[in-house]
Amino acid sequence: MNRLSWFNTVSLTLGFAFLYIPMLILVIYSFNASKLVTVWAGFSTRWYGELLHNEAFLDAAWVTLKVAVFSSSIATVLGTMAAYVLVRGNRFLGRTLFSGMIYAPLVMPEVITGLSLLLLFIGIGLDRGVLTIVLAHTTFSMCYVSVVVSSRLVTFDRSLEEAALDLGCSPAQAFRLVTLPIIAPAVISGWLLAFTLSLDDLVIASFTAGPSSTTLPIKIFSAVRLGVSPEINALSTVMIAIVAVGVIAASLVSKRSLVRQQKDEQEAARAQ
Repeated sequence: MNRLSWFNTVSLTLGFAFLYIPMLILVIYSFNASKLVTVWAGFSTRWYGELLHNEAFLDAAWVTLKVAVFSSSIATVLGTMAAYVLVRGNRFLGRTLFSGMIYAPLVMPEVITGLSLLLLFIGIGLDRGVLTIVLAHTTFSMCYVSVVVSSRLVTFDRSLEEAALDLGCSPAQAFRLVTLPIIAPAVISGWLLAFTLSLDDLVIASFTAGPSSTTLPIKIFSAVRLGVSPEINALSTVMIAIVAVGVIAASLVSKRSLVRQQKDEQEAARAQ
């Protein structure tokens, strides 16, 4: 077994420190009693209480949550369907174009995506609001779901589906009863990834949001331009906690599914 060299250890330490020390400082100062962000005046949960009474932040958080749930759910369904077609579908006319259109948002600058969607909504006469943000977030997050689900479908044992078909299942029943439960961890991971991307998006939402549909990142960005307040630290800490809980939950679900799959394989091997 190869051991980590001092260079790799130092590089990893510096990399993790660069990523997580700012977040740790933000979390610590969210419990600061002082109005000055960089001056520690004692431990206090005052700003979390004031955050709960800030109607502007609460309304923006509600809009962001609605957009994230709806867009990630739609993106998961469409992304799973696209991944299934790309992996299971044989060569068909337009497959290269279809694949390129699915993965284009991965490399497309967000400014271009947001501007093009804005022009589209203006061209079709659709007023900007929650609906346009949901459509925009679905557009760019669907490709991430497709990548995650495709990686699972590539390693999927198709003999399980064939056995279900031999036992009388229709293709739809085989997918619902066999394929979908096995790839469920990848689907859930894709949903959580799309949810996190929607929760964090600022650029695309700023192009497609309307006056009455301000998302939380837009609200935070506007507030920071006037100066960072402890309420923003508290709000950021809450968002970090939500994302962390989601990632941990997805990891536990994936691990439990993997253990269950290994047990099923061992029982099948013993039965043979």
